[in-house]
Amino acid sequence: MKEKTKILLYWFILLQPFLDLDFFYRGKLATILPFTIPTIIRIAGVIVLVGLLVWGQKQLPPAWLWAYLALLTLYGIFHLWHMQNFKSLSPNDYGYSNFGEIFYLFRMLLPLALIWVTKKLEISQDFLLKAFAWVSGLFTGTIVLSNLFVVSLKSYETGVISGNIFTWFMGPLYGYSHSASKGFFYFTNTLSAILLMLAPVVFYLLLERFSWQTGLLTLSQTLAMLEVGTKVALYGLAGTLAVSLIAWLVHLFCLKNVKFSKGGLVTLLALAGITGVCWQVSPAVQRYKYEIYWANSHDSKIDQENALLKAGLAKYKNDPDKLKEFEKDFLAKYYQKYALNKRFITKSYPYKYDPQFWIDLLKEPASVRLANRKVEEAMLKQVVKYDNDPLDKWLGIGYMRQTNIFNLERDFTAQYYSLGLVGAFLYLAFYPTIILYGAFEWLKEKEACRTFYLTSLLIASALLLGASYMSGNVLDFPTSNLLLAFLDGGLLAYIKEEKGRSTGLRIVRFEKK
Repeated sequence: MKEKTKILLYWFILLQPFLDLDFFYRGKLATILPFTIPTIIRIAGVIVLVGLLVWGQKQLPPAWLWAYLALLTLYGIFHLWHMQNFKSLSPNDYGYSNFGEIFYLFRMLLPLALIWVTKKLEISQDFLLKAFAWVSGLFTGTIVLSNLFVVSLKSYETGVISGNIFTWFMGPLYGYSHSASKGFFYFTNTLSAILLMLAPVVFYLLLERFSWQTGLLTLSQTLAMLEVGTKVALYGLAGTLAVSLIAWLVHLFCLKNVKFSKGGLVTLLALAGITGVCWQVSPAVQRYKYEIYWANSHDSKIDQENALLKAGLAKYKNDPDKLKEFEKDFLAKYYQKYALNKRFITKSYPYKYDPQFWIDLLKEPASVRLANRKVEEAMLKQVVKYDNDPLDKWLGIGYMRQTNIFNLERDFTAQYYSLGLVGAFLYLAFYPTIILYGAFEWLKEKEACRTFYLTSLLIASALLLGASYMSGNVLDFPTSNLLLAFLDGGLLAYIKEEKGRSTGLRIVRFEKK
């Protein structure tokens, strides 16, 4: 039964790129059932894996896991109770529903369950590497080929790209939004974070198991991270190339537990060269330059509007009702001139309910108004301020409210607003804890755990957490958090296996003496 469960786990992991295809989340397929089809498949898959593992072992999960589930249940009760007492400025309570909130709390348990399953199955190093090689190939191959034939979806906005990677070198034919491509996948932020997590594993394969297949896989990985067009992917690619090379050299010359690979080294340096050649013309850099230009040039274009705003505020400062009407009229007429996101001001936190908040934001420089994450967090702070309940800090304002206002593109901070400090700790603490545990064992167990393989897994796990903070939509999103869970479970299984093998070797040596 254990081997059959392993096979099911393997195919479940390989299924994840297919479940991330964009068409599942658009049109009728997204609304035909209460939840999206990929979510239903993932929930069913994890439940089946847990059930098969428990049945095969003929024993229930350990006591600590039951205690943890009890804590989550207790937290869930208090969290849902707190949600009923929320004071909202919005007539629809920012789209909150108990059913949606309960489902979110349950869905966030899936990664923990998969970590436990992966560790208990004691998956091997080859098992994890083979699975992730296929996952990388499916994601990156789709991105590279669809970019080459100019059929990829845009990473920014909607529609299909206008030019492929070769058009980057032909001058300003297309803006970054028409050349950044995400294949046929859904969330660009999530996709970038997944590619960043896969990169150290793929580069490990190149340096440790060099072949034409691993060389082709790393080339596809590199091109895909360039083509996605996000800062996380681009800077992450450059950083991962450097960190992987440094880690390999440390293991080669200092720890002396890897073999020199001329082919792997030459290929890695060639990939670094490709990255360097494409850097300045890549969509991520073009977008960054455009944002700086737009922010620097925009404020000088609204002098007339600023004068009208100042005059109106001064005219009606002693008449609150007329002042509010003036503010609403001004925002309706000129919010586009101030480059405010239409969704933010009309749907996320409508200006007609709190015009003063948006008027205050107009006074900020363009670098603040154009920074979506700053505006997203400012809206959430205002919602919390209006509720004025100290328990919001500990129990949150609810995932449903947070995402209906806007899904804050900064994990850990987003979960703080959704779940509060208590919930964020209970649901997220095991991710950094696993990294710290792995690093501790790496330092302590020189013979068993101080390997290039474990180093690469720790780098991969840490990079995904870093990406989740920088870009968001990672730790809440099933594709990325389940792949991270698989990696973390494999990391724990490897440490357990190597420590057991090392202990056995020490016993044998002692008996021989």
